[in-house]
Amino acid sequence: MTDWQHEFPQDEDLCYLNHAAVAPWPKRSHDAVVRFAAENLSHGARHYPRWLATEARLREQLQRLINAPSTDDISLLKNTSEGLSVIAAGLDWQSGDRVLISNQEFPSNRIPWQALERHGVSVDQADLSGDDPEGALIAAMTPETRLLSISSVQYGTGLRMDLARLGEACRERGILFCVDAIQSLGVLPMDVQAIHADFVVADGHKWMLGPEGLALFYCRAALRPTLTLHQHGWHMVADAGDYSRQDWQPAHDGTRFECGSPNLLCAHALSASLSLIEEVGVARIAAQVAGHIDYLANELDALGLPLVTPAQCERRAGILTFLPGGDSKACWQALMADGVVCAPRGGGIRLSPHFYTPQSVLEKAMALIGRHCR
Repeated sequence: MTDWQHEFPQDEDLCYLNHAAVAPWPKRSHDAVVRFAAENLSHGARHYPRWLATEARLREQLQRLINAPSTDDISLLKNTSEGLSVIAAGLDWQSGDRVLISNQEFPSNRIPWQALERHGVSVDQADLSGDDPEGALIAAMTPETRLLSISSVQYGTGLRMDLARLGEACRERGILFCVDAIQSLGVLPMDVQAIHADFVVADGHKWMLGPEGLALFYCRAALRPTLTLHQHGWHMVADAGDYSRQDWQPAHDGTRFECGSPNLLCAHALSASLSLIEEVGVARIAAQVAGHIDYLANELDALGLPLVTPAQCERRAGILTFLPGGDSKACWQALMADGVVCAPRGGGIRLSPHFYTPQSVLEKAMALIGRHCR
């Protein structure tokens, strides 16, 4: 997909296969931040209403990205961990309640739930290593299970979950359904209504190609008033512009979870990044990334390097993790030294190309993997 190469003028010696960690920005996002900084330098906040218009546009982009019913359902928080913590701290837990997660979750989707144990809440971890990971989660549901929180794609193994099946199982049992979507938004389509999601959380710095420090938080409208707020400030109230009011109520929309001043610099960058995602189209991105993953999987198989990531195409997204022939850490260090930016995850080496990754980069990376990891 050469049409978009001008957006990613990366070093010619670099093989960037680490979008599952922190993604490079496209040029338009860099330019948006430069313009924002230059305007701030020259004019300060003179054009603040225009900045807020960019933030409003970002909410619309995120609404479209996940097919939320309304922009009122979109909150802008600092990161995934904050969003999951808002849920964990906000629900009215009872002693004996249980939270269900998997045994493959990133700490962001484990620690906030484990922190509830002091309130008598237990955390169950289903083993996803079998042939039916959704079935394992459903089998682990009990009458005491209050919430299922699952990553749409597992960060280490790259396992892609069937969210529609899980959402339906939760709906049938009256269990809240929370999705950590950081490893799929921007690379796979998502429809929060079709999967019956109650909560979706995702930082923008991976597959959405945005900066660290700004995350999507989706809460189904009926559940917003049920979450007890633990952060309060001028921004999270109804009529937030009326600073002289002594009586106040939390806003009815998603801004009720945003206690203070917005991160407008990051809003400009993420909005620019999402404009690229929308121009290309998530369906087209998914197909391009799938082609990259298939190529890497076939080349690794030819080298005799086994995969941690499932072999079935429908179980994969943008992550491919393999086991090197020798010491995993030494392999990773050698690849990094030669410009292959990847990560040690899932017991092996994790590769994560995006839609724009040139075929030449994939071929060069595979040659270096053949040299260092067999």
